[in-house]
Amino acid sequence: MRTCSVAKGLELVPGDMSDYTQLAEYHYREERPVVVKAVYVLRPVRPLGSFGRRPAGVIVYTMPNPRVELRTVATGGRFAGLDRQTELSLLNRNVRCIARVIVEPRLRGIGLASRLVRETMPMMNVPIVEAMGVMPLVNPFLQRAGMKAFEPRVPVEHVKLIEAFSAVQVEESDLVSPATVQARLDGLTGPEAAFIERHIVEFLKSHGTRRTMPPGIERTRYLLGKLTHRPVYYIWLNPLMMDDCGLTIPDSGHVPSSIEHHASETNHRASEVRTS
Repeated sequence: MRTCSVAKGLELVPGDMSDYTQLAEYHYREERPVVVKAVYVLRPVRPLGSFGRRPAGVIVYTMPNPRVELRTVATGGRFAGLDRQTELSLLNRNVRCIARVIVEPRLRGIGLASRLVRETMPMMNVPIVEAMGVMPLVNPFLQRAGMKAFEPRVPVEHVKLIEAFSAVQVEESDLVSPATVQARLDGLTGPEAAFIERHIVEFLKSHGTRRTMPPGIERTRYLLGKLTHRPVYYIWLNPLMMDDCGLTIPDSGHVPSSIEHHASETNHRASEVRTS
């Protein structure tokens, strides 16, 4: 069966968390989404051989996190400078968050993730849909679906180590694979090995007990986790509902240098915005 005919044979329908559970193991985040507001699933209209009618892809929407610094940048401060109760009330009414987008591995690469996002965002009936993620940097399906990205400022110490890796032929695109990076490090000798080890030790100086981690795959996993876990903020403005909040997206998708990327964003977890 050709790929295009498979995609045409999938229907988008309302789902529930049981659909998410069937695909959860294929997502890089292990924790279960909380305060879920909607689930949509792509499912075969007719059974596809041994695949049957199992979910081909799922998208989960939750309430927004009240503390997202990049939202302030993306919305021009629309929700900033208000008293807390007013701010939370506006967020509850105007914003929903894409918490998960998962596609069954056998059906990846045919645009299903973008389809899930593009076709379901208008169904949420809110002016703003947002998302935060790391993997979309590798697979920019959110932008293909019409969302705009706002990237956090990269800390100087991270830039130095990324550049040091590049100097020994470990490029930024390799940093998603600890095994690939470790194999390259294991192959270094002489001045190159001393050079990268010096930069790694310098990077780890401010990381508590981690500063004494010995070379090896565990240390490499830790380093890459710090270097690559820079969630990008994505936003979509519903063109049919913009009068409700009067927003336009700023021209630049990059965060000004004065905007710090706080730990509360790095550890972003979808949670309900409460007014009490």
